[in-house]
Amino acid sequence: MTETWQPTVPGVLRLPSGRLVRGRGLRRPLPPGPTPTYAVHLLGKRPPEVPWEARWLRWPDFWLPSSDADARAVLGEAWHRAADGRVEIACGGGRGRTGTALACLAVLDGVPADRAVDFVRQNYDAHAVETPWQKRYVRRFAA
Repeated sequence: MTETWQPTVPGVLRLPSGRLVRGRGLRRPLPPGPTPTYAVHLLGKRPPEVPWEARWLRWPDFWLPSSDADARAVLGEAWHRAADGRVEIACGGGRGRTGTALACLAVLDGVPADRAVDFVRQNYDAHAVETPWQKRYVRRFAA
């Protein structure tokens, strides 16, 4: 088993199952500590290469993923890998797209879809999930 994130570190969300996922903004420096074993980059354009395994999910700033099917597959993979790896979800600022993706992971983890945004706002960032359509996306993610 790999060394996991510390749940007391800012930016690390503990899901109800105990899985830990780090959210962050790519415009900020890499935080100290262990690097991810798997990352999902939520950006409108291809991200720079990183020395760990990473997936790019095309997701323009303030909008929704370009492909719902791709989003479900990539986020499902992230949720599975968070069981025993260091998973990071990241966008430019670490709030809107990252918060939306974290809320979707919370839904996959058993949080009711209508409470997932509040769960992420209480446990990750009070300003997570920035737009009404991102909030609606999370509510529909369970369907």
